[in-house]
Amino acid sequence: MMHELGVEFIVQGHEVTVITPTPGLAGSSAVDEIDGIKILSFRSGEIKNISMAKRAINETLLSYHAWKALKDYFKTNPHDFIVYYSPTIFWGPLVSRLKKMWDVKSYLVLRDFFPQWVIDNGLLSASSPITRYFRFFERLNYSAADTIAIQSPKNLQWFAQTTNTEKPLDLLYNWAANEPIAGSDDHYRQQLGLKDKVVYFYGGNIGHAQDMMNIVRLAKAMRPEARAHFVLVGNGDEVELVRGAMKKNDLYNMTLLPSVSQETFKRMLSEFDIGLFSLHSGHTTHNFPGKILGYMVEQKPILGSINQDNDLKPLVENASAGLITVNGDDHGLLENALMLLNDSGLRIQMGRNAKGLLNDTFSVKSAAKKILTKVKL
Repeated sequence: MMHELGVEFIVQGHEVTVITPTPGLAGSSAVDEIDGIKILSFRSGEIKNISMAKRAINETLLSYHAWKALKDYFKTNPHDFIVYYSPTIFWGPLVSRLKKMWDVKSYLVLRDFFPQWVIDNGLLSASSPITRYFRFFERLNYSAADTIAIQSPKNLQWFAQTTNTEKPLDLLYNWAANEPIAGSDDHYRQQLGLKDKVVYFYGGNIGHAQDMMNIVRLAKAMRPEARAHFVLVGNGDEVELVRGAMKKNDLYNMTLLPSVSQETFKRMLSEFDIGLFSLHSGHTTHNFPGKILGYMVEQKPILGSINQDNDLKPLVENASAGLITVNGDDHGLLENALMLLNDSGLRIQMGRNAKGLLNDTFSVKSAAKKILTKVKL
């Protein structure tokens, strides 16, 4: 998403610099260019596929390491506007410092209410010292913003009611560039032995927030359907849980693969049939998974399971772009999966409608235009 946004800013006549952590970088920093975007990398500790304690420490140090590695560049290259993305919640100190140095505005693209979702899922108590630590940096992150952009109407309402901030709020949907993969040679179907299958494809984080056992239960229920197969691609804290469940339940209709490049992800998706997602039932917030945008780009029908009252359901179903149930309704999810399995015409039509929903609501052009209106404030 951020790459596509940067490219769109360039198309609209702006210069773009991206600051990003790179664990294991040889030096303290590095400069690169991708599609006209200047990429400034700084060395950081690992922030994925490690223990939660190590990740918390390494993310806490992100602003410090970025400033230490890149301060000379920051001092000699002022910018006109700062757009920053959360998660992570630990950019606040860096953004505040740059705002003061450059005398500019900032815009927070807030996609994940952390630590709220961890509390909702019972991983932390609301009153624990660790939670208070995270809440402190969450407040710093919000205080550094001149505008905070929320990704759905219900999330916007929830945030306004529960967060003690007077910052202006924007409704900013997730976005994607409408650039599907040209042609498909069924390379991954053949490689995975799925030539005659209807493939349910999941790509992204395989973690607690997604409740991956929800998908495992669906695959288990669909074992009698010889044509159905599930492909899961990604990393996260529930990979081993899924792997163990596949072995225990003899889920021969499920393939679990590690993360792949964005280009490979798009090519795999272009070959498969149905875009799959799941959200944990315990969420009190109403995130829109970014992965569904990729499904829309490649014109795939969406099969999803959400937390109660998430406004993604009416948005997708009113556009006839997919079928969505509330997590816990295993029978309803199974019925929807079978409907898509047995009706190729429905899959095709919903895929076309998904593409239309992308163009109407989730375009990168409209997202960039909305963000840039704040530069003039």
